[in-house]
This record gives sequence, structure tokens and C-alpha cells, in this order.
Amino acid sequence: MPGPPPDPRSDRELLAAHVAGRDGAFDELVRRYAERLWLLAFRTLDHREDASDAVQDTFVSALRGAARYRGESEVSTWLHRIVVNACLDRIRRRRTRTTEPLAGHDLPTPRDGIDDHLTRLTVAEALATLPDGQRLAVVMVDVHGFSVAETAEILGVREGTIKSRCNRARGRLTGLLGHLQPPQRVRDPVAARGNDGAAGDVQPMSAGDEARGTERTGGGS
Repeated sequence: MPGPPPDPRSDRELLAAHVAGRDGAFDELVRRYAERLWLLAFRTLDHREDASDAVQDTFVSALRGAARYRGESEVSTWLHRIVVNACLDRIRRRRTRTTEPLAGHDLPTPRDGIDDHLTRLTVAEALATLPDGQRLAVVMVDVHGFSVAETAEILGVREGTIKSRCNRARGRLTGLLGHLQPPQRVRDPVAARGNDGAAGDVQPMSAGDEARGTERTGGGS
């Protein structure tokens, strides 16, 4: 049985309807934004329960503070700003703990590939090494596709600050995650020429191939 048709009202109209006391208006905002807010929280916190709690706190705060919304930014920007603050609160509380139980992390389920899980865990650990501002900026811009301007508005900083934070975060992540990149194909303009004389791609020479080549040519150190 098909679900109800999409609500044609804009986010602003829904929020205004909620403030006016109309039932169901805020529920529609929750349906529109719960998933994307949770994804942002999870990418920031790397913890499913904390992400869910952050989103719940976000909607409770928005529910209670809807009358204070002045329309100076989009409703989506307003909600993202609230969830970012909720995530930062949790990060600060984490730092007061001496240890964090292993059970708090997302371990592989039978349908997860172990390699995929280890890759995700490595990326999450690399993101966790970044300062809060850099991590939020690079997650929002590079993972969730927000523009620099949108991210600056959500985080309440200048666009130049977002660009700087993203650049520093990318540089650090490149150093930490470079081993996850696939091997680069090597272009040899002489040995890899095809019939048409164009240069081609060749695979990097393995240690065994190099040894055999040395024996054939009689080369050495």
C-alpha cells in the first residue's frame, strides 16, 4: 500500500505551522531531515548510539526553540547547526573519559566485509585525529557535499576559515590514509609504445621481475 503523498509545504511553512500549533507539521520536518542529520552525526562521532542521541537532542531543541527561529537562514541550515553543536558537546564529554569501551564502536556484522570494515575503521580513526573544526569542515564539504558557503553559515565562521580547515584536514588525512590508495600505473614512453607509436601504461615492476631482468641483462650493482 503506497504511503501518504509528500507534503507540498516548504520547510519554513512547516515550521510556522508547528509554531501555530498545527499537528503533524514538525513530524514532517523530522521525516525530511532525520536521516541526513544522523549521517552527519555518525560521520562526526563514529558511534551509532551517540549519533542517534545527537539527532534526538537536535529535534527536541528545535521543537522547543521553533518560536525563536527568525528565518535568517534556511531551516535545513538551522537544523544542521543544532546537530553540529550536539556533536561537539558529545566530543567534549568524551574527552573527559579516561577510556572508551570497545562495545561503543561499530564492529562488523556478518554481512559486512572485514576489509571494508577495517577501511571504515581506519578512516574513522584518521578523522578522529583532526581538531574538531577541521573534522566538521571536511566531513561537511567532502563527505556530505555542502558548499563552502553553506558550511561556513552552519558553523558560524568565514568561508576562508572553512577553506583553510579543509585544506589542512585533507593534507593530514592524505598522510594518514595514503596506504589505502591503489597502486599507481607507471607510464613508460619508450617501453610501453603500442603499434601506433603512442605511449601506454605499464604496471610497476615486481621484485621478481626486476631480478629476472637483472639476470637477462647481466646487470648488477
